[in-house]
Amino acid sequence: MSPTTTQGPRLTPKGERTRQRIVAAAAKLMFRDSVAGTTLEDVKEEAGVSSSQIYHYFEDKGSLVRAVIEYQSDTIVGGQEPMFARLDTIGGLRAWRDFLVKHQEELECRGGCPIGSLGSELAETDNQARAKVAAGLARWEQGIRSGLRAMHARGQLGTVDPDELALATLAALQGGLLLTQIQRSTRPLQIALDAMLALIAYEAAA
Repeated sequence: MSPTTTQGPRLTPKGERTRQRIVAAAAKLMFRDSVAGTTLEDVKEEAGVSSSQIYHYFEDKGSLVRAVIEYQSDTIVGGQEPMFARLDTIGGLRAWRDFLVKHQEELECRGGCPIGSLGSELAETDNQARAKVAAGLARWEQGIRSGLRAMHARGQLGTVDPDELALATLAALQGGLLLTQIQRSTRPLQIALDAMLALIAYEAAA
């Protein structure tokens, strides 16, 4: 989902650019400092806008947080969608795995998953935010699932349920990202993803 699809009046190109600047600034701060640690005043300064501009586009901090979740889904999951088309081969899966590990190396293993981190912080306090995080993760799962379903359709996964395997892969990814953040090492992420790829490769070769 693109931020332009959020309910509300259609924006002018200039208005959309301003709104996007606010959301991008909020996403940066919330990823770095958490939602609780980010104020609207912080966002105003980071985005270089006035308070009235923020309230023109967002009713309150909660509506801005929900826009940030959509933004992170578009950025993180949307950015991987070209790779999802190649997740129907072991080579494509390994290339995706390498991309994820390299990205964490570039971040010096800081921050974890931007979507998962938002979910951990908000799931018990903001049900609307929790639902948007769930939708973002479901979009990620769908990308993985489409490739595994294609492999299954070719008879490469035996009796393994590709939908369950996709969910397990996403769970391994999220757990690996959390441990990578905590340990400041990509080793947990590498091990988690390699274990899933080894299972998929085993089933594909059977």
